Amino acid sequence: MNFNILKKSANTSARLGELETLHGSFATPVFMPVGTQATVKTMTPDELKEIGAKIILSNTYHLYLRPGHEIIREAGGLHKFMNWDGSILTDSGGFQVFSLGELREINEEGVTFRSHIDGSIHFIGPETSVEIQNALGSDIMMAFDECIPYPATFEYVLSSVERTTRWAERCQKAHNNIDTQTLFGIVQGGVYKELRRKSAIDIVSLGFEGYAIGGLSVGEPKKEMYDMLDFTVPLLPDDKPRYLMGVGTPEDLFEGVIRGIDMFDCVLPTRIARHGTVFTKKGKLVVRNAAYARDFTPLDPSCDCYACKNFTRAYIRHLINVGEILGIRLTTIHNLHFLVTLMQEIQKAIEGDYLLELKDEFYANFGILQYM
Repeated sequence: MNFNILKKSANTSARLGELETLHGSFATPVFMPVGTQATVKTMTPDELKEIGAKIILSNTYHLYLRPGHEIIREAGGLHKFMNWDGSILTDSGGFQVFSLGELREINEEGVTFRSHIDGSIHFIGPETSVEIQNALGSDIMMAFDECIPYPATFEYVLSSVERTTRWAERCQKAHNNIDTQTLFGIVQGGVYKELRRKSAIDIVSLGFEGYAIGGLSVGEPKKEMYDMLDFTVPLLPDDKPRYLMGVGTPEDLFEGVIRGIDMFDCVLPTRIARHGTVFTKKGKLVVRNAAYARDFTPLDPSCDCYACKNFTRAYIRHLINVGEILGIRLTTIHNLHFLVTLMQEIQKAIEGDYLLELKDEFYANFGILQYM
């Protein structure tokens, strides 16, 4: 992996960059659509390329359970298995494992858990997570970490941060494909600045090629999340990519970029699309509502995605309300196009030094309260 910073914002911490993997290069800051189970829900690879996506995220936990990483290895890796020739980032499985709650047990070796599918017992630790990701063949892998719940006590978070560092070292030792796959470390620490500092210092000292900020957007107030970003991002190396995990609302993308984040992912755009909600320049629109039964305008008149160029709100509402798959395909195409295009606009704004002006205009139209 190569990462180059092409331009730094004149009045924020934002930066325009280029990240190159074995499967191509792309501009940063970037939003990564989530393809949890080796597919971005309802989307074909060609449709992803059409909206401008060049990197997607897939999930180690889910692919380990089904179809199994050995099957994907036999297929020639995740890229061939899903016929995607762009870049892929795989998460470590840590968030999914820890979200199982009572179905899992943590110790120093890793996590023993019951499958959410059939209740069968499994184990994933640092070495297992890396082994699975090596088999998947993703371009960027994540170190196995303990995802900290919110709220959590200082003592719990301290113990978790120290374990995450020990696990990160074990991930580095277990990583076999160093010539073809890049491994990122993850900074934890909850909402405790002292522990964010400790985690950042410890993880950065291990010398990863990129750094993620984990454990945010897990229920804490927005202001607290942004305060943690203000504090944590300056602790990370300036010349390495910075990834804020699991964040994808338009305002979070703006606020993250302004604070120096380069990479984002989130299931939000595809999830709300399946329930008939779409992003527009004037805010969210619930297209399944009765108000749009005779609305023969596009989802967003300012959008040039396939859905908006060819279909009306009334038609898409009809499809969703009668359970036709095309309806949620169209809302998904639109939402992902909206965020990918927004990131392209942000990239241009960084290059032209008008990022704050773009943010103010977007917030005013979208109906977002200012955070800065």
